[in-house]
Amino acid sequence: MIILKSTREIELMRKAGQLLANCHKEIASMIKPGVTTLEIDTFVDAYLAKHGAKPEQKGYKGYQYATCASINDEICHGFPRKQPLKTGDIVTIDMVVNLNGALADSAWTYPVGEVSKEASRLLEVTEEALNKAIEQSVIGNRVGDIGHAIQSYVEAEGLSVVRDFTGHGIGETIHEAPTILHYGEPNKGIRIKEGMVFTIEPMVNIGSWKSKMDDNRWTARTIDGSLSAQYEHTIAITKDGPMILTKQA
Repeated sequence: MIILKSTREIELMRKAGQLLANCHKEIASMIKPGVTTLEIDTFVDAYLAKHGAKPEQKGYKGYQYATCASINDEICHGFPRKQPLKTGDIVTIDMVVNLNGALADSAWTYPVGEVSKEASRLLEVTEEALNKAIEQSVIGNRVGDIGHAIQSYVEAEGLSVVRDFTGHGIGETIHEAPTILHYGEPNKGIRIKEGMVFTIEPMVNIGSWKSKMDDNRWTARTIDGSLSAQYEHTIAITKDGPMILTKQA
């Protein structure tokens, strides 16, 4: 069942989203060769606590960290670790913020120092795919229009879209209906309605779209070792168009 959100609920989620966005801006200033994703995770935990919030995924199905930190060929759900980042890496930091019971979810991929042209282009295409998907998130369209916008753009750029992980509704819990595929056909799927709140989070690979799971049963990585990037926003559907709740000013 899709739970439509009231104006008041969306405003509370917007506040959570702004805190999350501000946290990402702090993370951006930390990303450099030599820093560890475990240090970033510790910072996020403290930053959210300082602002009266908590990391919602910590403890979710036994997950132990405030963030997911996915490096290079890791698609998503990478564990923060003591391994220092090095020049040329790309790292995706994903988190869900709970502020007074309202949730927001956003991931961002960061270059570490100077990265290859191939990696830089991957980041640009993935972020633009998210932007194109958000443009389709208007009342009366269907969720298939979102996936089609991502897939058609990414594949035209010679890259691939991960199929095994999706966007999702969000509200009082991390995962609600509807499921937001990042591929598909236009004019398919459920109608987009005012009051829906969901994430769009395309994961884009340089090589094959297929993934494999690490032994930890959390971390997914590309099947061929190619680089993967992800950008994610939480958006609310309003009569005036999509509202990006996690927008970084």
